[in-house]
Amino acid sequence: MQEALLKVLSFAIVICIGIVFSKLGSLGDGAGRLISKVVFNLTLPCAIVSAFGSAEFHAELLGLVALGLAVTVLQFFLSLFIYRSLDKKELTYQLSNVTGYNIGCFALAFIQEFFPPSAVIAACLFDAGNALMGTGGTLALIKSLVLGEEHQDKCKVFAKTLFSSAAFDAYVILIILGILGIKIPGEIIQLISPMANANAFLSMFMIGLMFKPCADSTGRRELNRLLTWRYACAVLLSFSVFPLLPIGDEVRAVLTILAWAPIPSTGPVYTLWCGGNEGLASMANAISVLVGIVAVTIIITSTGVLD
Repeated sequence: MQEALLKVLSFAIVICIGIVFSKLGSLGDGAGRLISKVVFNLTLPCAIVSAFGSAEFHAELLGLVALGLAVTVLQFFLSLFIYRSLDKKELTYQLSNVTGYNIGCFALAFIQEFFPPSAVIAACLFDAGNALMGTGGTLALIKSLVLGEEHQDKCKVFAKTLFSSAAFDAYVILIILGILGIKIPGEIIQLISPMANANAFLSMFMIGLMFKPCADSTGRRELNRLLTWRYACAVLLSFSVFPLLPIGDEVRAVLTILAWAPIPSTGPVYTLWCGGNEGLASMANAISVLVGIVAVTIIITSTGVLD
């Protein structure tokens, strides 16, 4: 337990370091945007390839990919429908951060520590569906449905944005390879490991660089609305949806942990790229990391995996 907590707490420390660098202005105003480009075009795709290359792919668990995708898509469209009257900046902030989970850089630290490899694979497959939105789907939907002009072809905008994401393309290709039973050579995994290992640090550091505390009432209202939505969904999934699924108790416990995982690191980046309040998004992300540490620790101790 101590090792997992130290690992996750190290992410919080990196966020704090990013906040300090941001306050000092040591890296300049465009550092967050520059690092976000490095993460999404290099380290994140490498981390995805590395994760898939290190796990066994089981076709019978493909339903978890569909479940991860369904959960994130439903969160997005429910929020879009309810808050469609908000101005574009507020709506962009809400939609960029309300859906998706930081599994690779957060939840897996706990799951790998306390669960067997089969449970880790289940988490990775759920993450594959979750990441189809997080690595491109969310941004594509925002650009086509919220930011797109009336005369534009929304399907064209969606497809162009989606498939221009290197991380999304990597997930699609890797899922197809997994279905076909094609393994990624170990030499490739070794070759990209330095870049894959850098992803967690750069993602958390980037969140810290974008962090800006919300001092006004509007910012606090937006923050409260977003976090209320996320944790209402977490409660619903934990106590209503996941217990009804025809899966083993072990996988059910893993899915419950995933439901409380923080906002993905893509959230503040998409907020930035779409003209929303990226400082507020980074603050929400940092809070969700702290809440996630507490919630996941409670879940692990209450499910008996420490016995």
